Formats: sequence, C-alpha cells, structure tokens
Amino acid sequence: MWYNMIRESAKIPPQSFTIVTGLISPIHTLARLSALNKGVRKVLSKWIKVAAAMLLILFTVFSFSSQPQAASSTYVTKGSTTSKVVALTFDDGSDGTNINKILDVLSAHNVKATFFLTGSGAKNHPTWINNISAKGHQLGNHSYSHPDFTKISAAKIKSELATTETTIKGITGKSTKPIFRAPFGASNSTVLKTVGEAGYTHTIQWNIDTVDWKGVSSTQITNKVLNNIVPGSIILMHTGAGASGTPGALPGMISKLKAQGYKFVTVSELLKLPSAPVSGTKYTVKAGDTLYSIAKKYNVTVAALAKANNITNYNLIRVGQVLTIPGKTTAPPATSVKYTVKAGDTLYSIAKKYNVTVAALAKANNITNYSLIRVGQVLTIPGKTTAPPATSVKYTVKAGDTLYSIARTYKTTVAKIAAANKITNVNSLRVGQVLVIPR
Repeated sequence: MWYNMIRESAKIPPQSFTIVTGLISPIHTLARLSALNKGVRKVLSKWIKVAAAMLLILFTVFSFSSQPQAASSTYVTKGSTTSKVVALTFDDGSDGTNINKILDVLSAHNVKATFFLTGSGAKNHPTWINNISAKGHQLGNHSYSHPDFTKISAAKIKSELATTETTIKGITGKSTKPIFRAPFGASNSTVLKTVGEAGYTHTIQWNIDTVDWKGVSSTQITNKVLNNIVPGSIILMHTGAGASGTPGALPGMISKLKAQGYKFVTVSELLKLPSAPVSGTKYTVKAGDTLYSIAKKYNVTVAALAKANNITNYNLIRVGQVLTIPGKTTAPPATSVKYTVKAGDTLYSIAKKYNVTVAALAKANNITNYSLIRVGQVLTIPGKTTAPPATSVKYTVKAGDTLYSIARTYKTTVAKIAAANKITNVNSLRVGQVLVIPR
C-alpha cells in the first residue's frame, strides 16, 4: 500500500511505523464513508493532519539517525590466515639508534617489514626515516610525542596523528595511512572511534611481544618468537638503543622462520588492505591555458584529460583549477629554481621554504646524508619554476656615496655588498652604478 512505500523511502523501522499505520488505517477506512456526512469529513481532516505531522517527525528523526559515520578503527592482534606468513614490525621513538642496522639485516635477507613512526623521532633523524621508506618498507603512524591515547582528548589524538602524518610525508613523500599503533598499546572504544575518524582504518597490536626494549639478549628475543610463532603472527620490536639485542636477533630469527616455511610480509599485505591509489601528476591551470595546450604539453589527448577531470565542456576551465594528468606520474622537465645555502640553513628548513619534501630535495641534489650541506652550496629546488620573494634590493649609486655609507644605510656590511656585486676594490664606485643589496 501507499504507506508502505512511504515507510521504505523514509527507512523507518517496521516497529516504529506501526504507530503511524495504526492511526492511518482507520482513517483510510473512514475516508470511504466521508461522503455520508460533512461532520465526518471535518473530523477526518483533523486526524489526517495529525497523522501527517507524525509521519514528518518520524521521517526526519530516522533520516538523520541513518546518516553514515566514520567507522571505528579495527583492532588487530594478528592476521586471520592459515598461511605461513608473518609481519615483522618495529616501533621507532626518539633515538632510532638501530634503524640502519635493522635495515641492513632486512635487505640482506630480502625481507620487507612495517615501521610505526613517531613524528618527534622523524624530526630527530629524518635521514634514517627516509632510508626506511627508500628500502620499500611500510610506514605506520605511532603518534607524535608518544602519549597514552586513553588519557588525552579526541582533539589531541587527531592533532598527534595529523602532525605525524605531515612530518612523515614531508620527509618521505609517503602516507602513514591506513595503519596506526597506539603508544604503549593503550586503546579503548573512544580511541578506536577517534583514530577511525582520522582515517586510520586499522589499529595494529601484536600477538608476540619480544620485550626487546628491556635490553634482553638476542637469544631471548629469538626464542620468544620461535616458541610463539603461528600463521599470521605480528611481532613487536623496537629501533631504539634500549633494544640492543634486536639487530643481533634478526638474522637467526629470519633464517629459522624461513626454514619453517614462513614468508615475511608487511602489515597491509598480511591484512590484504588495499594499496593507496597512485595519483597522476597535478597541474594548476594558469592564465592563457586551454585544455588543448595542457594536453599537448603532457602528450595526452584532450578527451583523456577531460575524462580524468569530469570535464564536459572543453572550453570551460578556470585559472587556479587543479587538473589530474592521466597516465602520468612525473611532470615534464621544468626549469628549476636554484638556492644558495646560507648560514643556519638545514635541508628541512629549505624544503619547508619551497614547499617540497626533504626526500625530493635530497634526490634532486644527490644528497645521501641530510645533515651534510655547506654554506655556499647551490641546490636545485625540484619542481619549482619561480623563486620565493627576493631577498635583495637594488640601489643606484649617487654622488657622494661610498660603499660604507650605503652599507650603513641598509644595515648590512661592506663585505656583503662587495661580494654580492663582485667588487674587489671597495673604494671604486661610480655614479649611476646599480648595486644589489643583500638582505
């Protein structure tokens, strides 16, 4: 009947709808008799209005209550599988002393692992974090400052996660989503809900805790793993100096597990989580651009470019619009900006200044140690064709000027002005000469 159609469209549960149909059914019956009496029609009119109002209220309540919400993060202690697969996981804190030793062992045995990273640790040793990423290991979020998430607010939890994500992306260009590991393993329903809302679909615990952080021996770590291994195991280890036995335990542990038929996988591989989609090159439309000129620049068809961006009218693109270039993962060659390293500069501060990642900046300049840059070194800023605001001004020499008076006016030194203008004799200036004043 018509009221069943209303119930289905409003998604009102049958038990709730019974209230309304209980009112409407007699009204519907009486309506057939309405022609008998004007008084009946008047009464019916009032009842119908009341019933309609109740329907509207129920429709509103159930419509709002059915709005989708972000799912809580799934709490995982091991993989649900009978296959002999195991995930080695390492939590990285503030020191990361053993990272490179661990990476060397994993590379030697052709094993991929998962590293749960803290933002504070990444700030302390960005080169080592980039090494983890460069070796093809999976990255997960382990908070920024390692607080107990059950004792802080939802807003603080999201801040911890977001700051770490930004920090790791800035260093490696990769995301930590969708996996998170709670500091101290401390979690509850509120934490899982908040973490899920932040985009971390899985909270990863473990079923084998090596307690390596206590400084136990390599033999103890190995035995703990071998005595408790089952298909789908997630093994917890650490990268810090306190876990001194871990690098020494790994070679034997890996060899013995392989001998038992085990294969090593990342957490996402263990849980069969979908890989993050590879996004195409992004291009921001500039004045004078057309869809045809952009397609030609990237050697793609106009039709493919339009389809990738849901454009139906090829003539309608706007300045500032960001387009996805289909089938492209690298942009065409660009004339890069050059930057000369100054006192106090770090690779991180330069990358931040130009809004590029540390990893991209290092790669563009063949830098393997992020801490080794020198004053005066000229760096190529990848993917940039315009420099940030200029840090110098021009000055035209007037009669009576000296290099000293000009330096004093601009609160700089004679040596800096001379160096910026390749002046070897500081007493030789001519009226009309244009000088660059370094700031």
